[in-house]
Amino acid sequence: MGQQEPQEQDPEDLLELSDDTRSLLESNDLRPLWEVEDDLGNESEGLEADIWKWEDIQAAIDGIERDVPIADLPPGFQRRVAVPLNTGGYDNAISNTIYVGVQTVSPGETAPSHRHSANALRFAIDGSEDMKTVVAGEEFPMKDGDLVTTPQWEWHDHVNDSDETATWLDVLDLPLVLDSLNTRQAFENHELERQPVTKSQGYWESQYGRARPEEQAQEGGIPGPFQGDREATPPYRFSWQDTLQTLRQRAENDEPDPHDGYSVSYVNPATGSPPLFPTMSFRAQLLQEETDPHFHNAVDIYFVIEGEGVTHVGDEALEWGERDIFVVPRDAIHHHEPDGEAILLGMTDRPVFESFNLYAEAEPQ
Repeated sequence: MGQQEPQEQDPEDLLELSDDTRSLLESNDLRPLWEVEDDLGNESEGLEADIWKWEDIQAAIDGIERDVPIADLPPGFQRRVAVPLNTGGYDNAISNTIYVGVQTVSPGETAPSHRHSANALRFAIDGSEDMKTVVAGEEFPMKDGDLVTTPQWEWHDHVNDSDETATWLDVLDLPLVLDSLNTRQAFENHELERQPVTKSQGYWESQYGRARPEEQAQEGGIPGPFQGDREATPPYRFSWQDTLQTLRQRAENDEPDPHDGYSVSYVNPATGSPPLFPTMSFRAQLLQEETDPHFHNAVDIYFVIEGEGVTHVGDEALEWGERDIFVVPRDAIHHHEPDGEAILLGMTDRPVFESFNLYAEAEPQ
């Protein structure tokens, strides 16, 4: 008769706690590590690669604009926005760190003035010289492709004095600060629908250009009920004409990045360096050929400014065209394949990982 193989025993079976110890743990809301370690680091739902086609977004925002005047919206944010939701289970945003919405303001309408502690920006899709975001007392024209920052705790309202509907991307770090970090969200509506315009156009750009007031570097902190320990990203308008010129110069004079093609970062005007916000970074990317696959632990979200192509994410192929929005999840192997030339607006939560020294990027083996 052959010798029986010894049966393996689950290590946890050897860790039997006495009734007294178990009672003591439970009565004080405690558990031993080996009973909770499998629950650590698990998302309830996984972020998925996803794409939102512009024709569907356009139909939705046209319907919202037709059905709901801004003046009829309940108190609160009072913004008419269609919000992409990730099919991985995030029921309020495109990812668990970044919120993207598509907002419209009809001719003659004003999205009322308010302020909040979240970082935010606007990227104009259908804009004009007469569509203005008013931030910290200055009117910033929103022409196609312009990017306008709306800093933490600065009043901002959106005023459409043109005869065409204005449309833009809203990008905020709301899911990160509200859900992931459970941070108090300071929010306040202005007593007036439109804040007073107290500064001439170009004021904020003049304060954060190459020459700036000496006391600028000595100011810090964020006013109001939300108190930070550093100066917030200032109000600023990045003209698309200037951004595109810089991008073209890169393409004419430099070698492309193997993963991102030619790109330029939107920098914090106060520091002259990226990221634009402590929680989010933004770049304009020019793709002229297929890129090499890679992966990283930050989320990438894209808005297609020009062109068409496909982004391969794992086994999926996200076919995109002008004005589509798509998302690449963390740790997903991906690469871009433009059909000719394409320009993308890239958005990422990479600064969060870098601030904790946790960012990682690699090419597949």
